[in-house]
Amino acid sequence: MPLSLRLSIADTLTLGNATCGFMAVYFTTTGILIPHLQGSQETGMARHSAATAVILMLCAAVFDLFDGLVARKLRSSPMGAELDNLSDLISFGLAPAYFVLVYGMVADDAHQRVAAVGAIVVLLAVVLRLARFSCVTVKDGTFQGMPSPFGALTVVSIVLLELPFVATLLAIIGTAWLMVSRVEYPKPRGRLAVAMLSWIVLSMGLLAAWAFDAPSGQLLLQTGCALQLVMGAVIPLFATARRVNNFRDNRREARAAQLP
Repeated sequence: MPLSLRLSIADTLTLGNATCGFMAVYFTTTGILIPHLQGSQETGMARHSAATAVILMLCAAVFDLFDGLVARKLRSSPMGAELDNLSDLISFGLAPAYFVLVYGMVADDAHQRVAAVGAIVVLLAVVLRLARFSCVTVKDGTFQGMPSPFGALTVVSIVLLELPFVATLLAIIGTAWLMVSRVEYPKPRGRLAVAMLSWIVLSMGLLAAWAFDAPSGQLLLQTGCALQLVMGAVIPLFATARRVNNFRDNRREARAAQLP
């Protein structure tokens, strides 16, 4: 095959990301939306399907984490960057936006059309973020705006918290704004990558406990979702603090250089 059409190991992981995103949409449709439209009162099936959809988004985040690591260690094909953006759009744009849309259709206090607007805002935020990522160069070690995998998991965490509809919608729009903002987020490398992977595994465990109606499963899920929201707000503070410290160090060096 021509070199431009050969898939690398990193590209295969990226395609796994896209597959997980598509399957998350599938389980959201077949396990939540269709039973609701058919008038089913079975809540257990909806809970299992919601947990499965979110776990698949978490798996997509794992694939997204490792495809970048593998590409840096080995190699990436000429299609690597384009595949990554397209896969991210499915898993972290379409899947969470569709999750919000379905929430607006099945929740008791939700408003379908307003929820549809929130879903569109999430989708467009990810589209704009991925487009900006492709054409804007930022300093090494940081992202400009909340990374789309983190943003997608934050959006679904907001929905799973089962807050009042207005609070849920405002939090979703706030997350979408963070994704297109200039707020700096550190890239998951080294210890941060290990911490992120550990958090994803823990989140899968919490979702499984909730799906199988384990004792205190609901409380564990709400605690994990609340921590996801707190991390989304707190993590940028570390990058901001580092930038402030670097600015102070540069000023000290400049003053020391001016002294006789």
